[in-house]
Amino acid sequence: MSGALVRPSPSRRAFLRGRRQVDSRPRPPGAVDEALFVDRCIRCDGCVEACPERVLVRADGGFPILDPSLGECTFCGDCVAACADQALLPSLLAEWPWRAALGAGCLSGQGVVCQACRDACGERAIRFPPGAGLGAPMIDASACSGCGACIGACPTSALRLQRIAISQSAASP
Repeated sequence: MSGALVRPSPSRRAFLRGRRQVDSRPRPPGAVDEALFVDRCIRCDGCVEACPERVLVRADGGFPILDPSLGECTFCGDCVAACADQALLPSLLAEWPWRAALGAGCLSGQGVVCQACRDACGERAIRFPPGAGLGAPMIDASACSGCGACIGACPTSALRLQRIAISQSAASP
């Protein structure tokens, strides 16, 4: 035996103590808030099977998430229509609280010409500084739909989806 101390997983410990781990990855479009989602979702995979883009996957605990590395979400609503337990609601489709964010490893930021994220962005939310195509991209969060098209296109996985706050005025009809 090596003598190394093996610690239990914090998420397992929380589960055994009756506390739920909040998943920080994007739920399917139209998802209710996280605590309510975990209570309502019966993990039937209806939304995963209904997704024509195949970007919804079963994650830890069997709950669905959107995996933007698999492609772009078109916000078609098929996942919402397949959800019988009201963990996904049509009224929340327009309130998708995720936007693209740049992390470490961007090739353009390191002096290598790459604009794969911009080319994949149908919303034209990604721009590069004028010049030779070098420099880190700028993401216009107000133009970004959070579809994830840029994430799968990035050769270094420098982009991710990040949750933003939805203002009450934007959330109200």
